[in-house]
Amino acid sequence: MNAILFYKQLNIKGEMIMIASLMKSWTIWMKIGVMLFGVFLLSWLGPDEIGLTDLLISLREDEETGNKLMLAVFLLVSLNTVLALFHYIGALLLGDEIGDRLNRPWLKIIIPLIVIPLDYIVINAYYSLTYSFSAYALLLLLAILLLQAFEKDRLKPIIKTIICSQLIFGIEWLNEIPSLSQYGFGQGSISKEIKDIAVQIGFEQSLTLYSLTLCLIFVINAVILAVYFSLAEQKWRIKQELHYAQLEAMQSRSGREALYLVHDLKTPLTAIEGLNSLISLKVDDSKIKEYCQKISSSIQSVSDMISEILYDDKKHWCRIKDLVGYVEASRLSGTNLNLKVDFQTDPEIKILINKIRMTRALVNLIDNAYDAVNGIEDGKILLKIKTYENELWLGVSDNGKGISPKEQEKIWKAGFSTKSHPGMGLAFVRQVAKGHGASLEIDSKLGHGTIIWIKLAERSVSR
Repeated sequence: MNAILFYKQLNIKGEMIMIASLMKSWTIWMKIGVMLFGVFLLSWLGPDEIGLTDLLISLREDEETGNKLMLAVFLLVSLNTVLALFHYIGALLLGDEIGDRLNRPWLKIIIPLIVIPLDYIVINAYYSLTYSFSAYALLLLLAILLLQAFEKDRLKPIIKTIICSQLIFGIEWLNEIPSLSQYGFGQGSISKEIKDIAVQIGFEQSLTLYSLTLCLIFVINAVILAVYFSLAEQKWRIKQELHYAQLEAMQSRSGREALYLVHDLKTPLTAIEGLNSLISLKVDDSKIKEYCQKISSSIQSVSDMISEILYDDKKHWCRIKDLVGYVEASRLSGTNLNLKVDFQTDPEIKILINKIRMTRALVNLIDNAYDAVNGIEDGKILLKIKTYENELWLGVSDNGKGISPKEQEKIWKAGFSTKSHPGMGLAFVRQVAKGHGASLEIDSKLGHGTIIWIKLAERSVSR
């Protein structure tokens, strides 16, 4: 019972940490700002500012033409579309982000359902205008939520904004159909006045026809755009997944060929070891025996390397300074590049690793760091080794352009690359870290550089 209570407390604490982190996100506040901008936009953009009030006065005095009436309707629909777009798209994108960050897909539906009616309450409390949450608002909210359910995160925010603007503009025309007033459409004071004038001048049927036609055109267009872009995005994702599969297949094939080659090296090594032992037995010269011992030691080192290449889980104790030397030899051989090493711990400390795979992982990080500082005059790459509590941290830092938060979520996926690379490097680093029971941490700020840590657990460190 106590264990269950403790587990629940941990879950609550974890949720609180996630929510606190969420509230610090500037993208969350940006979307809230979009909705607030829509609320206060009425102070700067209203019927007076776009000339709608003067046009209505003119209509009252001169009721023999429908041209002015249609212009007034168009201005009103356009104004309401602009004002509503900030509320709806802000709430929609806010729900998307919170749902993704908290891994709660249902929040993508619930948040707009709660936030949009609250927007109407705030507007009606702040302004003297009646901003009615009527049948029109319910229909529009339903249409946008259906779009949300249909697109399944396949649409980018800019595309979603364009589609929402089409939907809002189309459904707004229903407010100007006189016969729909009894069903809760067009309850605003200006809409009512325009429809009354249309009835008085006998323009009711024409207004209904125009409004229905424009509503259908823009709603159908929104549906077509949603279907087209959803299918296009789905097709692109399928192509990306196929590309990743091809990359993995290529890597697997080249890996198998390398394994066969390495495996075949065992035969000549065995022959060399046997002949070396025979020479050591046949001669009495101490110097030759010493040379034979060195040859035997080298053969054992090569044999260990072969084992580490052939078997991912094969690990040996290795001094940190030996690993660093191996990394430097692997990365810098034949180049004029300088790599600085920052030992913040004893270089004699031993770690239990697959030296070949760990070296490749660090070299991949170093290669990425060099790419990040390419073209920067004072570019710096640093290999850091330090101990924290009982862990040993291996890190590669640079002072390059940094990685955006959005890219940080994708960089570990196979095939993802911001350059013309296959995109397998960091996926391999993650695989190596997992195989060593290590964790990965990235600390990056745009314009300030990046550091990536491989954190080896206490069981892999010997002092």
